[in-house]
Amino acid sequence: MVARIGAKAPNIKVSKWVQGLPTNIDKEKDNVVLVEVFQVNCPGCFLYGIPEAIDIHKKYGEDGVTVMGMATAFEDYDKNTLENLELLLKTGEVIGETRNVLAQYGKLDDNKLPYKIPFRVAMDSLKNEPADFSQSKVMDFIETQFPDFRTYNEQHKAEFVERVKQYLRSKQYAAETFEEYALRGTPSSILIDKKGILRHVGFGQNGFLENAIQTLLKE
Repeated sequence: MVARIGAKAPNIKVSKWVQGLPTNIDKEKDNVVLVEVFQVNCPGCFLYGIPEAIDIHKKYGEDGVTVMGMATAFEDYDKNTLENLELLLKTGEVIGETRNVLAQYGKLDDNKLPYKIPFRVAMDSLKNEPADFSQSKVMDFIETQFPDFRTYNEQHKAEFVERVKQYLRSKQYAAETFEEYALRGTPSSILIDKKGILRHVGFGQNGFLENAIQTLLKE
């Protein structure tokens, strides 16, 4: 079941809380909740998503905003691992493309982040993806990610379905939180109001997040 804006937000699926005491969305009632979803091997996550989440934590953490980090993996499964997440949180060391790009921008100190992530961080629950999958799973994926699919002509639909099947066959794991919230990539932000209702799911950086949090705090 895919999470829907305006409906009760499902709890995040966690394989391990790597930093901070365990919690979840249903335990944060009366707080606005921001879940910042990232991959360890994602330069944009460390250039934009995580710094923005840290800034929100510092500004609003004492005003009723709970920030959680959720590391996930929908690609580069050899790099986006629990072990590399633990290395990051323990030592600040980054890997892969994250290290290469942040080094280019002068954002590292001896291949390490010059700051610590101050909020709780969990690893998404990853399940082995079966090689065989149903037609309904293919259509669920398409309709969630590409809502205009039904407007395509029949030839375009058939080609698109085949590409999605190839993509699904290439996946080694299904990241449960990533898929339940129908995320498009990382960094992504999941925003939940004080009543536990999902209010916003965003991909990338758009300058919307802080204003949205300010609005939810006033409700």
